[in-house]
Amino acid sequence: MAARLSGDPVRRADYGGSGRRALLTSSVTTVAETASTNADVKLLVAQNGAAEGFWLRAEKQVGGVGRLGRKWESPPGNLYCSTVVDIRPGDPAPSSLSFVTALAVHDMLGGQLSADTPVLLKWPNDILVSDAKICGILLERVADKVVVGIGVNIVSAPDVPDRATISLRAANAENEHDASQILADLIARFEKRLKQWRTSGFPSILQDWTAVAHRPGSGLSVSDPSGEKIHGEYQGVTEDGALRLRKADGTLIVLHAGDVEMDQRAAG
Repeated sequence: MAARLSGDPVRRADYGGSGRRALLTSSVTTVAETASTNADVKLLVAQNGAAEGFWLRAEKQVGGVGRLGRKWESPPGNLYCSTVVDIRPGDPAPSSLSFVTALAVHDMLGGQLSADTPVLLKWPNDILVSDAKICGILLERVADKVVVGIGVNIVSAPDVPDRATISLRAANAENEHDASQILADLIARFEKRLKQWRTSGFPSILQDWTAVAHRPGSGLSVSDPSGEKIHGEYQGVTEDGALRLRKADGTLIVLHAGDVEMDQRAAG
């Protein structure tokens, strides 16, 4: 695979250079450290070096980015990975892959945590365990592909001033969790949900997502792209996955983007 990444030659057997040897497992390439798996995979896609089914995992990230450009802490022991999804004729809208990804992570967590541990999906693509964020998802379009980035807090959770975070270790301290094993489980779940998305369509995915998301009437606080904060009650999502929010004055609005927080004060 002839490509260049951060000034270093990139090959599946020697990813990124600088002594960082790749450990190949099926379609997974693992590197000891990189700035951002999403940035790396985006570059590979642009240079025709990554097709659907390719996964990149980093044991440590030094330049991870979350929603709205936030820096995301990425210490060793957690899962940092990115994959590629082709946009094929007849596929649902690429933006709906955020729901596919969130469901795959939810499925994986269900196999890792005890049955009585609450796992909730929060629009648009957050995963909460015991009301604390355990995973970050970032989708980026590159030509006719979507790069899907996933970060799961396994052994530690970042300190985020405006929200609670949690790790698998904290949620299920009696079990040991290994990032490579969790990724193998996640890949299987992702492939299953991706097949559902393509064969049964987005309505099937949305139905499953709704079943494990916050309940209608839940209070939400949404910061829209302009920075304005809107409070209201969650009223489900539209057929294309947009958020329906009822404001205190009874007005029902539809939001296609925004940063969402649970807000009990907004509930009726």
